[in-house]
Amino acid sequence: MAGGMGHGRRRGPVEKPQDFGGVMKKLAHFCRHYIPAMIFALILGAAGTVCQIVGPDKLKDMTNEITKGLPAIVHGKPVLRSIDFDAVNRIAWLLVALYVGYAVLCYVQSWIMANVTQRTAQQLREAISVKINKLPLKYFDKVSYGDVLSRITNDVDAIGQTLGQSLGSLITSITLFFGALIMMFYNNVIMTLCAIGASLLGLIVMGLIMKVSQKYFAQQQIALGDVNGHVEEMYTGHTVVKSYCGEADAIRRFEKYNNDLYVSGWKSQFLSGLMMPLMNFIGNFGYVVVCVVGAALAMDGKIEFGVIVAFMMYIRLFTQPLSQFAQAFQNLQRCAAASERVFGFLEEPEMDDESGKQALLGQNGQPVRGDVEFNHVQFGYEPGKTIIHDFSASVKSGQKIAIVGPTGAGKTTMVNLLMRFYEISGGSISIDGVDTKSVPRWNVHDQFSMVLQDTWVFHGTVRENIAYSKPGVTDEQIVAACKAVGLHHYIMSLPNGYDTVLDDKASLSQGQKQLLTIARAMVEDAPILILDEATSSVDTRTEELIQKAMDALTVGRTSFVIAHRLSTIRDADMILVMNGGDIVERGTHEELLAKSGFYADIYNSQFTLAQ
Repeated sequence: MAGGMGHGRRRGPVEKPQDFGGVMKKLAHFCRHYIPAMIFALILGAAGTVCQIVGPDKLKDMTNEITKGLPAIVHGKPVLRSIDFDAVNRIAWLLVALYVGYAVLCYVQSWIMANVTQRTAQQLREAISVKINKLPLKYFDKVSYGDVLSRITNDVDAIGQTLGQSLGSLITSITLFFGALIMMFYNNVIMTLCAIGASLLGLIVMGLIMKVSQKYFAQQQIALGDVNGHVEEMYTGHTVVKSYCGEADAIRRFEKYNNDLYVSGWKSQFLSGLMMPLMNFIGNFGYVVVCVVGAALAMDGKIEFGVIVAFMMYIRLFTQPLSQFAQAFQNLQRCAAASERVFGFLEEPEMDDESGKQALLGQNGQPVRGDVEFNHVQFGYEPGKTIIHDFSASVKSGQKIAIVGPTGAGKTTMVNLLMRFYEISGGSISIDGVDTKSVPRWNVHDQFSMVLQDTWVFHGTVRENIAYSKPGVTDEQIVAACKAVGLHHYIMSLPNGYDTVLDDKASLSQGQKQLLTIARAMVEDAPILILDEATSSVDTRTEELIQKAMDALTVGRTSFVIAHRLSTIRDADMILVMNGGDIVERGTHEELLAKSGFYADIYNSQFTLAQ
């Protein structure tokens, strides 16, 4: 019932057939600003391919010029002829210009496409980063962090690596295929038809392979997300896994996900790898057909020797695009599979846009007092499943409110609703008479400091961790906060004091991390304080020290304390006792004990256990 902050469920196998056309339209729309540059690059690539196509025809002309100068037999007598070296030189320089032009144009195309695709990948990562901050927390309740990480890294990298290569290869291979076909028909129809017949088998097999391999590329991306999600989950919880002897189960599940990735990976790669040897075989078979048919036509005097030379090159240019086209389409399939996951994430329902709402809390120099009103609040994590039925409470500025109850009673849920991490289903929550739904979420968050059960320390210096997202914090404030929680002495024992970077070489214990987060809350100096089991990870002596610091911190502030140790909240102005999502009792510690009700039972049970 508490707010879902866990890792959630991993996604299973492919949920629906891949919509190749639809997802590629989405990708084209996303990088629409780069489309002119991409079109220009593809035109350059096509122009370079034309230079490559014209080359064999000019080589044919050069061969014919040379063969004209070879000795010939006329009426049984040898006749000497001279070679027109001027014509040969002109053709040779033209060939050099064509092939240099081909190289330069293809280089420029590759340079432009690399820039465009990497810029697209960069913007996709930025879009995902922005999207993460717009998603409601309930999304992360059902999707693992590893799956989201896989979309940012593996899927976006797949798009960046395959989009430019596949588009360029697709255009050049199509240009090469039809260009070579036109030139072959231009030179000789019979030999062209023979070459087409030899290559037709390759086209049929290529289509079958692409149809079969399409689903495996999509499965590969999903399986990769499963592996990442499991590894991330097991790594962050490795202490729990070891303490519960869950290594065997973790390994068994990893092997299952890893095997799924292996099966989909090798099938997709195997089918993709078949293209090149298959196309090489068809190309070599085409060579044989061209040589046999060309020799027969040359002996009959129907073609010149240069036509055979040109066809020997054109048959390679004609069959080569088949494998390139197949490979490019395979890459596009992989790109589409990755794009489908990325755009599926980007199209997830977002929190409501609040740009039109005015920030009414703590603005215009008027500090927030901290009056909080819960008015018949209702809430459920899923539609139709209400877990908070009718929560009402009135909290005055500066009061210390304790929320107690058994596990799953809804204590953390109420705190999450107060901070608008989730939207309530009914009723209202107001701060200083302002409905929290009427102001932007950031305006609500600005009024709170939080210390949770789960500590969060990022890679950075001690000073940066304590002053997190709080501009204008002085060193004196940081030191004072650390002294208040008893952390100053330990920090000064670190190699660089407050400038020590917290990493594997300068790690903190769980209790010290909790002290650091409490110091962070002190520096934040917000009008409303939330303590969710803030002393749960420290020893009794440290708890006493923290409790004194907390007492000083809560003076003049409205504070909500979630506690299982009832001895820490005996001085609370009001204790709300929750059970099953409702308030079953309320009052001070003495009043509740006098009632001998639910609270008294919990308190006495803890007291008995303490004995």
